[in-house]
Amino acid sequence: MTEQELLAILAKSEDSKHQFKVSVSRAEQLATEFTAFSNTEGGLLIVGVADNGAIVGLSREDIHKLNQLTSNAATQNVRPAINPISQNIEVNGKIVVVITIEKGFSKPYMDNNGCIWIKTGADKRKATSREEIRRMFQANHVLHGDEMLVGGMSTDNIDKQLFEDFYEKNYGEALDSSNLSQIFNNLNLSKDGQLNVAGALLFGKGVQHKLPAFIVKCVRFPGRDVTDVNYLDSQDIDGTLRRVFDDALGFLLRCISRVQNDQSVNSLGELEVPKIVFEELLANALIHRDYFISAPIKIFAFVDRIEIVSPGHLPNNLSIEHIKNGNSNIRNPILASFATRLLPYRGLGSGIQRALKAYPHIELAENREENWFKATILLP
Repeated sequence: MTEQELLAILAKSEDSKHQFKVSVSRAEQLATEFTAFSNTEGGLLIVGVADNGAIVGLSREDIHKLNQLTSNAATQNVRPAINPISQNIEVNGKIVVVITIEKGFSKPYMDNNGCIWIKTGADKRKATSREEIRRMFQANHVLHGDEMLVGGMSTDNIDKQLFEDFYEKNYGEALDSSNLSQIFNNLNLSKDGQLNVAGALLFGKGVQHKLPAFIVKCVRFPGRDVTDVNYLDSQDIDGTLRRVFDDALGFLLRCISRVQNDQSVNSLGELEVPKIVFEELLANALIHRDYFISAPIKIFAFVDRIEIVSPGHLPNNLSIEHIKNGNSNIRNPILASFATRLLPYRGLGSGIQRALKAYPHIELAENREENWFKATILLP
């Protein structure tokens, strides 16, 4: 970092990626800052600067002590250990130490007291909610939402005919119902007979009573505004994954028109948006949504567009451009592995590409603070 770059940062004041400190006296103090940066997006801890950006500077003795504290905090006071990089920068005869902390890939990071700190704006706070901590484990591929156990649902609560048909079709042999609990355990759909989220969503009976948030809420509006008090159609869709997919697809297709496209008057006409577009985007929403968030998928149909809003932003370092180029990161691996046999889903990360190729008028957006991903299909 150059002197000019440092001055530009100081002129903009503190934010989520830049923290100012006049001095640091304890390794524990550094550890809370290190864990907060590591658990969020990384950043710079700038020591020798007041909160208002004024340069105070550090003596050689201060710098030597800070280097020792940094080493101790990073290796002994942060779990797992991190590797911050420090740089001494002279500005108008005063030395400022800039410590760079990278975004962590072994979240969650904790201090010696087992506290998990995260950045919130220019400040930091303890992560206390179960869902928030789970998502950190999820980002590190330690925990997946579809493997969480569902209380009160066992293999006694599955649609046996549905599973029997699936089993015989995919494994080429008759199902031994007396060994059902072990089969579900072996398929990673349950643990000791208790269904996980994937097992419940794929084959559960009455799953909406145990997982009431994991539904699809659909509304068709007469205009262009979601705040409209009137609607043309409304439907809450629940049940197994395949049923939800079929019913939601039916709702979407009801919201678009058929056009003649130079066909005869006796023709049924062609859909103004190809069916494959809705199949790909809907499958993507159901399989890759964040099941740690207790919220439904929302489908809003307007006169000029259709929006499919999924709980959870893109996982880890994925961006909109990444998924447009076919990159993927499977958030729910159990669901994804079964979906290739139950839905029009290939699991190759190419669904968004196929949708865009069939119909380029699709806008993709995410909001990491509000934690959602949205596909907007613009209507002709």
